[in-house]
Amino acid sequence: MSQLVTIFGGSGFVGRYIARRMAKQGWRVRVAVRRPNEALFVKSYGAVGQVEPVFCNIRDDGSVTVALENADATVNCVGTFDRLGKNNFKAVQEDGAARIARLSAANGVQSLVHISSLASASLSESEYAQSKRAGEAAVLSHMPHAYIFRPSVVFGPEDQFFNRFASMAQSGPVLPFAGAATRFQPVYVDDIAQAVEIALTRETAVGTYELGGPEIIDFAGLMTRMLSVIERRRPLVNIPFFLARPMAAGFDFLETVTLRLFK
Repeated sequence: MSQLVTIFGGSGFVGRYIARRMAKQGWRVRVAVRRPNEALFVKSYGAVGQVEPVFCNIRDDGSVTVALENADATVNCVGTFDRLGKNNFKAVQEDGAARIARLSAANGVQSLVHISSLASASLSESEYAQSKRAGEAAVLSHMPHAYIFRPSVVFGPEDQFFNRFASMAQSGPVLPFAGAATRFQPVYVDDIAQAVEIALTRETAVGTYELGGPEIIDFAGLMTRMLSVIERRRPLVNIPFFLARPMAAGFDFLETVTLRLFK
């Protein structure tokens, strides 16, 4: 029987690309998500029965254990931009990561790939960065031979980065943003999926890998390029973080991607 990988968050932005690649490699793919009825599209990534969405709550041991049954490998793609609520930074990116790693080890899973963030390598003491660092440490404490991948800002057709700012540019006369000089090394989503595929299908040295694209560019440059692609002319307005926060709904997102979350 072909090998089985459980992908937590496998219907999300990054997870779906990983699921597609692993299915093409002939693996059976179990996509563990909170709402499997909204993840039925992943079934089209493989042959009948090859890719299956299943319910999983990463805050519950029993739910995670069921999702890991007979799995040869685990990929954790689950992340959040929410500071509050049940699925906050700590619950998802620290405790959830620890639970997945602990139960993967207990269930004899051979390989684990943990998708983290470059935020964990930064000097930021934000809640987001701290939860990412704590999550990595927890994963390695339970599975020392896990792969830790730290991608930079991820882009692709369904991303939350460029699409969010593109929407702002289309609906307003100016494009406000914070952190114009913040530098990024954007990485294409399928390149991350390919890295996971290589880790699980070839003899690859385990360790922590930082994933970035070929170009380093600042935030202002990214916004200028985005406006060119969507064919919109909007003045760029660089707003200080302390002013931008009360002005922007869901500003957790912007603080997170610029690694400037408030303490």
